[in-house]
Amino acid sequence: MATSGQLTDSAHFSVENIGGIDDTEVNIPPGVTVLTGKNATNRTSFLRSIMGSMGSQRVSLKGDADTGRIELTLDGTTYERTLTRAGDGVTFEGDAYLDDPEVADLFAFVLETNDARQAAARGEQLRDVIMRPVDVDAIRSEIRRLEDQKGDINDELARIESEKRELPELEQRRTQLREKIENKREELADLEDDIDDSSRDVEEGRKEQAELEEKLQELRSTRSELESIRRKIERQQESIASLKRERSDLEDDLEELPETPMGDHRDLDTEIERLRSERQELNTEINELRSLIQYNEERLEAEDYELLEDGGAAEGSERSVTDQLVSDDSETVICWTCGSSVEREQIKSTIDRLKDLRTEKVEELNDVKSRLKNKKEEQREATQKQRRREEIERKLDDIESELDRRDEQIDALKKNRESLTDEVESLESEVENLESADFEQILSLHKEANQLEFEIDSLESDLEEVTEKIEEIEADVERADDLREERSELVEELTDQRTKIDQIEAEAVDSFNEHMESILDLLGYENIERIWIERIEGTGASEGQTRFDLHIVRTTENGAAYEDTIDHLSESEREVTGLIFALAGYLVHDLHETVPFMLLDSLEAIDSDRIAALVEYFGDYADFLVVALLPEDAQALDGEFTRVTSI
Repeated sequence: MATSGQLTDSAHFSVENIGGIDDTEVNIPPGVTVLTGKNATNRTSFLRSIMGSMGSQRVSLKGDADTGRIELTLDGTTYERTLTRAGDGVTFEGDAYLDDPEVADLFAFVLETNDARQAAARGEQLRDVIMRPVDVDAIRSEIRRLEDQKGDINDELARIESEKRELPELEQRRTQLREKIENKREELADLEDDIDDSSRDVEEGRKEQAELEEKLQELRSTRSELESIRRKIERQQESIASLKRERSDLEDDLEELPETPMGDHRDLDTEIERLRSERQELNTEINELRSLIQYNEERLEAEDYELLEDGGAAEGSERSVTDQLVSDDSETVICWTCGSSVEREQIKSTIDRLKDLRTEKVEELNDVKSRLKNKKEEQREATQKQRRREEIERKLDDIESELDRRDEQIDALKKNRESLTDEVESLESEVENLESADFEQILSLHKEANQLEFEIDSLESDLEEVTEKIEEIEADVERADDLREERSELVEELTDQRTKIDQIEAEAVDSFNEHMESILDLLGYENIERIWIERIEGTGASEGQTRFDLHIVRTTENGAAYEDTIDHLSESEREVTGLIFALAGYLVHDLHETVPFMLLDSLEAIDSDRIAALVEYFGDYADFLVVALLPEDAQALDGEFTRVTSI
């Protein structure tokens, strides 16, 4: 998407077969440009051409054309879009200035049928309009993801903190083990000296001594292996106990999760599909109504009615077709659907009824969207519960498999333990058989040395485990600083996400109230003290727990203030309120940075002096402000503003 901001080059437009326009080229310099002319001079058609170049689809083809074209050259880049009639609709191709024109349609292109302008003027719920471009579901989803991530970090930090408290005890245990090992080694060294002394007292080369020493060594090794097997059995038993506790917790969790029948899932899927179809149908109807309203409004304005010339000649009229359709002295036009002469007000009335129907359809669409959202949320919760159930059941299956595997391992270890126990008893018996009076002392020394070596091996194994545990905890403690920093960043991001909606709402209210106060002072409406929006939070508010209440404060002749409703405002006052609300949305969504054009139309309800002040006020906020005005209204504007009198 292109980026706006202090553009200095003129924008050049080339337009063919759009609205009532045959073919035109127009240069629009930065600043305020006034499209001035009587009705049916293609001013609105050109404004919609600008919208089309930006990416909007609220553009119609000329009635007798199958294709149309809009070309914009701005800041050295050319953007071209083509429109092709396809059945009852129009297809768009080519490159537009904006990737997504939705927000611009809502707040930058403030024509008569603009939703933001109309919502404010009709006293509709304004908060929903301001928040329409904001993907609230995506924000909430991101908040849930960040909260889960923060929870994982908190759990990890809690585990590290818990293990950190064990460090002093583990370090003390390591010191004690080192001291015990050192003492045992000193005892063993003394015993080996005694064995050497005793061996010198025995006749050298005795075969029995060598055999005895061999058996003692074998006995020590077997005892060490037996102790290792015992330790493995203990660890396996601890793991089995832990798995059983986990299984019990999972079974409790499973009981708390009601199983959703497949029929309920299918019913939800069916209802969601039905609501989606209903939403699509309503969107189609609304778009068709919008196109129909837009087409009829442009037909009322356009002067090109070549398709009706034959009908006008058949009636023998001496006036031109344009005079028949649009006359300063006549209030009748030739209906372009049936060819008969009808009152202009009758067509306007029909358009108003179409607008009312569109409003009803929009309300119906919002209701369908709300129900669809609730059903999707219900479906999501049901799916999450089902996934959680399946995950628990899978974990339970894994635990059962793991328990079976560990039971098999324990059985094998126990058999090995029994075999080693028998082997130790056999070796002890063989050693005892080798005992003699000559070797009684040395045998006792060897047995004692054998036991010491076994104890040293056991202590060294314990020392290795304690040291590994200490190193793991110390590594985790070092990692904790990184985790806290990561958590701090997550908290900041969470705060941003949680306050994003509140910030947009608050900024919109502040912007509207500030600009409304300024414009009321500027325009000088009598007995209007203040028009302002109050942001209401809490029970009973609309979705998002907030709503915008519009307040109108008037003053009596004696200066007393009282609150009024928007229904009692004049048409001029309502129009100004709608325009300022659109400006607030324009600013709060930063369109002044991304959309170079702001468009204004249908200001006839406001007197010319106030239009001049209003245009000058709006001109401060857009690179290009393009306004369509009648000649008598345009006279009051600053003479330095660019004027386009022919399109």
